[in-house]
Amino acid sequence: MQRIDMHVHLVGNAQGGHGCWLRASAGKRLLYRLMLQQIGLPLTALQGPLDEPYVDRLLHFIRTSSLDAVVLLAQEEVYDDDGRLMPGRGNAHVPDARVLALGRQHPEFLPAISIHPARPDAMEALERGLAGGAVMMKCLPNCQNIDCSQPRFKPFWTAMARAGLPLLAHTGGERTLEVLRPEFSDPRILRLPLECGVTCIAAHAASASGATDRDYFPELVDMMWQYPQLYADLSALNLPYRSRVLRGCLKPELLLRMLHGSDYPVPTQSLWPWLRGLMSYRAMLECAQIGNPIERDYRLKVAAGFPPETFTRVTNLLRWP
Repeated sequence: MQRIDMHVHLVGNAQGGHGCWLRASAGKRLLYRLMLQQIGLPLTALQGPLDEPYVDRLLHFIRTSSLDAVVLLAQEEVYDDDGRLMPGRGNAHVPDARVLALGRQHPEFLPAISIHPARPDAMEALERGLAGGAVMMKCLPNCQNIDCSQPRFKPFWTAMARAGLPLLAHTGGERTLEVLRPEFSDPRILRLPLECGVTCIAAHAASASGATDRDYFPELVDMMWQYPQLYADLSALNLPYRSRVLRGCLKPELLLRMLHGSDYPVPTQSLWPWLRGLMSYRAMLECAQIGNPIERDYRLKVAAGFPPETFTRVTNLLRWP
């Protein structure tokens, strides 16, 4: 059983030559600079060399942490309901081929593909991902315009279930990326994939990301009683609004469905779990002094009371080629 951070983003830009792109719109530029600062990259990396320095920093953080590996996430582009690319929408793209290649090069990286099921070549892309060693599929329904409940996507979900490929789907609010369909933040949009037999993981435990977001955590809990293969990850829960659900995630009846994820490079803060009464002041200060963001997020969740199984449970859910 490996200790795995199952929610780590890969980032790159056009200069890297790997097909990645990054669009730092006016409303996101400050946030992206804060992320670069947290991981020790210069602000000029947004326009300059980014791909290789980003990977090097991430590998360093993993190798100097308490974790064995991370699930490295591709990022699909935005498509309309008919499967046509929507130019100018979205803030980032990371092709499946990029994470699959890194997964072959580094055992610390477990590659997760990202496919919009409305794409005309969605099934072919899924087969390529499976052949390339994908351990998971990631989507952001509210940002990528994916209505997971569409009956026409049933063959896609069925193929995923047959292959044993779990689905990590963003749930709850979002502030890092452009949101096109806020109603798709509701975890109940995952009913069809679940009914097709897909193991689904609700990213961020359906928590609110900002003051105006709806908190879907109660709906997620209701769904967990109905679907035994529904899980949630703890990514970005060490932030002001999302930290509201941390105490709920620690309830004994829910702990068996919780998985560790950091949402790297989203900043990890030790203040909020302490303010929620989940750790001592001394533990908060000790975690705040950890410079490695991968290790800091892990140690914060240990200090908050999440048991060792939280950090290894995903090992049994991933597809191991």
